[in-house]
Amino acid sequence: MASSIPFPLREPQQKDQGPQQFQPNLNVRLTCPDCRVNPPHIIEEFASGDLVCGDCGLVLGDRIIDTRSEWRTFANDEGDDPSRVGAAANPLLDGNQLDTVISRRDGGTGAAKDLNKVHGRATAIKGERNLVQAYKEISAMCDSISLSKIVSDTAKQLYKRVEDEKLLRGKSSDAIIAACIFIACRQEKVGRTFREICALTRVPKKEIGRCYKSLQAKLQTNTTIMNSEDLMSRFCSNLQLPNYVQKAGVDLVKRAKELGTLAGKSPISVAAACIYLVSYLYRTPKSTRDIAVVAGVSEVTIKSAYKSLYAERKSLIDLDSLKDKPHGENLSFEDLAFP
Repeated sequence: MASSIPFPLREPQQKDQGPQQFQPNLNVRLTCPDCRVNPPHIIEEFASGDLVCGDCGLVLGDRIIDTRSEWRTFANDEGDDPSRVGAAANPLLDGNQLDTVISRRDGGTGAAKDLNKVHGRATAIKGERNLVQAYKEISAMCDSISLSKIVSDTAKQLYKRVEDEKLLRGKSSDAIIAACIFIACRQEKVGRTFREICALTRVPKKEIGRCYKSLQAKLQTNTTIMNSEDLMSRFCSNLQLPNYVQKAGVDLVKRAKELGTLAGKSPISVAAACIYLVSYLYRTPKSTRDIAVVAGVSEVTIKSAYKSLYAERKSLIDLDSLKDKPHGENLSFEDLAFP
C-alpha cells in the first residue's frame, strides 16, 4: 500500500554553473524609515501635496503631482465625462476640436511634415480653414497697430457672423476683415480713422465704406461716433507732447464743442487744430506738417480749423484759470501762431 502512494518527483539537481552574474533589483519601494512596515501604508494627500505614512504620520515627500481629474463630474452612464477633454474649445470654430495633430518636426527626414499636411487635408472641416486664416490675419493686423484683445475678438465674432449668414456675397475677404476691424473699434470706443484702417489693410477707402454701411444695416450694431478726445491722447503721444499739453487740448476740444466753434468739422481736423493751438500756447510748438503726418489730414485742413479757433481764442481759453495750474505760468496769446 505504501508503494501506491504518489510522491512528488524531485527536480533533477542542476550542475554547478559557476558564479551567477549580479542583477540589480529595479523594483523601487518606498517604505517608512521609522516604522518599517511591510507592505508600507503610504497615503497621498493631494490637498497639501505630501506623501504621509499612514501608521506613524511621518511626511516622506512633498510636491507630488495630482494625477486625478481636473474637475468633478456628475454624469452617470449617460453623457460624456468631461474629466479628460483636452484643451479649451474655441467658440469661434465649429466641430468638437478634439482632432489629433501630427507634429511637423522629426529627426530631419521630412516625413512628419508630409504626414501633417496629408492629415490636415483629410480632417479639415469645410470652411474652417478659411476662418482660421482670417482669424490669423485679424490678430496680426490688430497687434500691428496696438489694438486690445477685446477689439480683436469682437472683429473675429463679426467676421464669423458674416461668413455664417452669408451677408456680403461677392466681397473680398480683405474688405470684410477691414470693415469688421473698423466696426469693432467703433463698438469698443477705440479711436481709429478710415485712413488708418486703409493703410493697415491696404484696402481702398470706398470698398471699406461700402462693406461698413452694408454690415451696419444688416447687423444693426451700435457704432458710436468717433470723438476728438479719443484721438487726442494718441496724437499727442506720437508727437511726444507732455501730458499737461494733452490735458489742455482735451479741455479745448470740449469747450469748442460747447460753443460750436468747429461745427461741421471732422473729429480728426478738430483734434489736429486744437493740438496745433495748445502746442504753441505752452511753448512746445509743432508744425502743421508734423501734425498732418500723425493725424492723416492735410495742412490746409488744419490751418482752416485753426483760423476759427484763433478768432475765438479769448472765449475758448481762460488764461487766468490756467495760470494757477502747473506749467500754466506766463501763458499768453501772443505766443500763438498767426493764421
